[in-house]
Amino acid sequence: MPVQIPDDSDFASFKEQCENHEGWIARYTKGGVTVWCRDGDDSKAVQKLKMKIVCKDVTAETLYDVLHDTSYRKKWDSNMVDTFDIGRLTVNADVGYYSWRCPSPLKNRDFVTMRSWLPLGNDYLIINYSVKHPQYPPKKDYVRAVSLLTGYLIQSNGPNCSSLYYLTQVDPKGSLPKWVVNRVSQIVAPKAMRKIYKACLKYPEWKRKHNPSLKPWMFPEQNTLPCISVADLTLQRAESLENIDERGLSEEKSQHNSEDEET
Repeated sequence: MPVQIPDDSDFASFKEQCENHEGWIARYTKGGVTVWCRDGDDSKAVQKLKMKIVCKDVTAETLYDVLHDTSYRKKWDSNMVDTFDIGRLTVNADVGYYSWRCPSPLKNRDFVTMRSWLPLGNDYLIINYSVKHPQYPPKKDYVRAVSLLTGYLIQSNGPNCSSLYYLTQVDPKGSLPKWVVNRVSQIVAPKAMRKIYKACLKYPEWKRKHNPSLKPWMFPEQNTLPCISVADLTLQRAESLENIDERGLSEEKSQHNSEDEET
């Protein structure tokens, strides 16, 4: 299927999904973080997960920078194995690779996604979905997962306060144990949101020492990525990838990885 770069209606739809909680079930509310779940449109659909955190002493602009800055991400995202940009499509869309460490003994996952972003008044939006790139096929040591829709909505709550929504619908390509699904909504997701918040508090000082004027997501003329054509991409369909069954894996074997998730 052909790939389409998101337009204004796609961003508006994503924002509405973040702000409208009808049909969502709150799974976690504590310490300024809320996590909601929502089943798909049919019995076979992938569940959606939505989170929100209020970030005091963090501007919306800083949140936006942190979520874009791949150099800084390597400093704070301990679950990440690797990430890099592949090429640019337009001034506000690119293609990138991301791999992350799953709780042992699950296999690690990776993505190739098309990402698009839009500053909109006091809001900032970033959304992505999985695509196929001919030079980045699935790797044998990873399970290629599929982002059906993932993104962030950043809203300013004043001169030095902001809110962050994170919404994701990801097919992990496998039958996961129930303890993994529960752990994501109750433990992993809230900690991930708090980790982003802590990273934002430290970012201004870090950025002052690391190319402070370099922000290609704000200044397209700084972007040195090779140009790629949307015609070279196709939509990554979940059914074209291998499914693996990890339902029999026990939670006890994953404990040595829990420390990473708590940092």
